[in-house]
Amino acid sequence: MENEILKYILPEELLRYFDVERILETPIQNTNERQLHIHLREINELPEGYESSKWESKGFYEPKKITDFPLRGKMVYLVLRCRRWRNKSDKNKEIRRDFTFLAQGVKMTADLSAFLKQSSQ
Repeated sequence: MENEILKYILPEELLRYFDVERILETPIQNTNERQLHIHLREINELPEGYESSKWESKGFYEPKKITDFPLRGKMVYLVLRCRRWRNKSDKNKEIRRDFTFLAQGVKMTADLSAFLKQSSQ
């Protein structure tokens, strides 16, 4: 149900590559206001063009917290956990998914766009 609703809120492409881990509504310190934290974890699907026999998932990079558009008067933060893959024969080689395509032609906050561009470098 959550994914059904989130497809109207988040870019479709983001939900293509990330699963919703949890959604937390928490109070904002010293106020009567609340905020939403949408935790997203990248799916374990090797980026296109790489052979699964040569690469293995080795966890995640540090989560990135990105400010998104407010909903119903609440601040919204996306907490993205991006996956990393390591080469099985050369442990010094790592790859990550290139998310720059999301920033092109999709309405999103400048923070999210900047993060996606940075994550592909």
